[in-house]
Amino acid sequence: MGLRILLTNDDGVDAPGLAVLSAIARQLSDDVWIVAPDGNQSGAGHRFSFGRELEVEKRDDRHFAVVGGSPADCVVTGMTHLLGDRPADLVLSGVNAGQNLGDIVNCSGTAAGAREGALQGAIGIALSQSMDYDVSRVVDWANAEQFGAAVVEALLAAHAADDVFYNVNFPYCAPENVSGIAAVAHQRFSRSPIRYYASDNPGRFFMAIPETPEPLDPKADFETLRQGNAITVTPFALQQTHETALSRLSALALKGSGAS
Repeated sequence: MGLRILLTNDDGVDAPGLAVLSAIARQLSDDVWIVAPDGNQSGAGHRFSFGRELEVEKRDDRHFAVVGGSPADCVVTGMTHLLGDRPADLVLSGVNAGQNLGDIVNCSGTAAGAREGALQGAIGIALSQSMDYDVSRVVDWANAEQFGAAVVEALLAAHAADDVFYNVNFPYCAPENVSGIAAVAHQRFSRSPIRYYASDNPGRFFMAIPETPEPLDPKADFETLRQGNAITVTPFALQQTHETALSRLSALALKGSGAS
């Protein structure tokens, strides 16, 4: 039985990056399903639409939009309903328009799609095509298109019984300048990059990332992608317990309560 693949994203079911992802997936399997939000869900993180009715809009037999749904909603809908009694072996999320790096992954709907895929028992991979916002807001998908299938195949071959999902970023450069693939840690910022950003409209504001906190680790994802022109791959653990802190907290006691 061949590889069954579920695709989702956070830019919406009609986003060009999802078409790129579909082309990548179809190089790997004929059994490809799409379940994606009907509109843009960027920054939705791992939100679920609890307590609110959702609706599935059928595009064709293996292509669906979840009206008002988040990427996590879409993966659950696909894995536990639309794909029937055989959920996907692989969940691909993206290709996001813009890089997902460092602590920004925590709010990324693209990353959440891959994370939920892994939580549902599949191999989860998030893919993003980086861009230089100072140069243009038009995304050049060339590197995702050229290298996407090979990167996914490499991760499938390397995957073991690891409790992880993978975050992949393609660099902003010409394909001939891509230096290779690099497995790197994510950039842990000194503070959150998310900030209040004033609007030109009185009394209104945005949530934005006006600048990247520094210093940056030259060996982490941000600088490896930006300075090294490498395709970055970062495995993120699903088990988030900090073992050192857990051990330290084992000595906790309630003073004066008599509890031990």
